[in-house]
Amino acid sequence: MSIEIKLSRSNRTYRPDELLQGNIITKLPSSISHRGIQLTINGSVNLQVRGGSAGLIESLYGVLKPIRIVKKSIEVQPSGKISAGTTQIPFSMILKNQGEEHKFYETFHGANISIQYLLNVDVVRGYLHKSLSATVEFIIESDLASLPEKPVSPEMVFFYITQDTQRHSLLTELKSGGFKISGRICTQCLLSDPLVGELTVEASAVPIYSIDIHLLRIESIMVGEKIATETSIIQTTQIADGDVCRTMSLPIYVVLPRLLTCPTVFAGPFSIEFKVTILVTFQTELYNVQPKSDPRAFRKWVAMESLPLELVQSN
Repeated sequence: MSIEIKLSRSNRTYRPDELLQGNIITKLPSSISHRGIQLTINGSVNLQVRGGSAGLIESLYGVLKPIRIVKKSIEVQPSGKISAGTTQIPFSMILKNQGEEHKFYETFHGANISIQYLLNVDVVRGYLHKSLSATVEFIIESDLASLPEKPVSPEMVFFYITQDTQRHSLLTELKSGGFKISGRICTQCLLSDPLVGELTVEASAVPIYSIDIHLLRIESIMVGEKIATETSIIQTTQIADGDVCRTMSLPIYVVLPRLLTCPTVFAGPFSIEFKVTILVTFQTELYNVQPKSDPRAFRKWVAMESLPLELVQSN
């Protein structure tokens, strides 16, 4: 005896003004009676504050009250029977009612902030029988009416990484020998497009071990009168392995993970921002003996440059 929800779109991606359609599929060894089949949409922003991103008082809040985006139920079928075997029960419902003022934030799975939309079905049975239930997550993208009318073109920013641009202490051999890495990278791009740019190692007295691009999220939550902020790494992409040739242009190409990113959000009780970090690791004796657990840590054998990244949704 099983039940599942199968949406009409294989990618399960919808916009707030679209019709959510699909089938409720039951597989039963024998026919059953029920007191109605209910379908419910639940959309919410789930917030939590961990001790690492706030002080002792703030961390006591733990999981905060979710921000409800939408909750809507319909009756797919009144009381009746479902036959034995496999049965498909079609359904359709509008995600957003006319006149609704709730903002539909895009789906996002973060470390402290999660924006999630769930579709739940319940086949209600009598007191002596357990209800049949199933849940599926679907993905929400921005309403077309809220998107920019003109196409968004990527914004490229030039960067330079030298021993003089670093805000942390470097090994003596790096400071005395010197290095210069230059390039450009996109700081505003569409979610559907890759993060692109280019990089050139113009000079480096110490051999290079690797060059990596870190994609980071910055999640901020309002707790009382304070803001708890935490930065965490989404993914790391290596663009160079070993001591690269000098003055040769290296392409930067990073595919953005959909569920782990979303358009940059600045809401009242929370915000979601992004940042990109170019990390250059040098081949030194200290690199081989020191722990490398946190790639965001300021280490003496590493040079870096961080830039804000604005993500935008497209039509």
